[in-house]
Amino acid sequence: MQVKILAEGGEMKPSPALSQKLGPIGINVNQVIQKVNEATKNFKGMKVPVELEINPSTKDFEIKIFSPPVSELMKKELGIEKGSCEQKRFKQANASIGQIISVAKTKSQNLLCKDLKSAVKTVVGTCVSLGVLIENKPAKEIENEIDEGKYDKEIKGEITETSEDKKKELEEYFSKVKLEQDRIKKQEQALKEAKEEKDAKKAGTEE
Repeated sequence: MQVKILAEGGEMKPSPALSQKLGPIGINVNQVIQKVNEATKNFKGMKVPVELEINPSTKDFEIKIFSPPVSELMKKELGIEKGSCEQKRFKQANASIGQIISVAKTKSQNLLCKDLKSAVKTVVGTCVSLGVLIENKPAKEIENEIDEGKYDKEIKGEITETSEDKKKELEEYFSKVKLEQDRIKKQEQALKEAKEEKDAKKAGTEE
């Protein structure tokens, strides 16, 4: 018997759903939680896919841990809680190609990609949906540059380190991006509030 769970890394807690799945076959839920937390402690703050292989007759079970989704790994790598709600307009972070390669290496076995370059492109695709810049550029642009071979040296060399100078450069660039984004958001909020006030006054007059 197989039970699939999406657990909070290292911090899984008892839940009615889990009890309903395991209780009827006599499996100790707390024992399962303890083992899952021990196996996923290195993935704290991330959702981790877990499979339980259960033998209902002996009550024995085995735990199989899968690495978290690319989006979870990328968010942890960049220190962000969530992706952008408007990916095309507002960005959440600025990653180095080394960070992309690092996540790709972590996930490569689960991505069914033919090579690391394909895995890197998959991670870049996730950055598009999260609203993450890469090397100061939109992730979509980096996808094209990977196809053109611009980062072949880094990918073949599996270079995952980002120098302090590069980190500083990426941070400074994103600070400017964020300032402009905040300005746009404030401007749009002010326009929205002005419109609401105007509509409210109009509604009051019509009454």
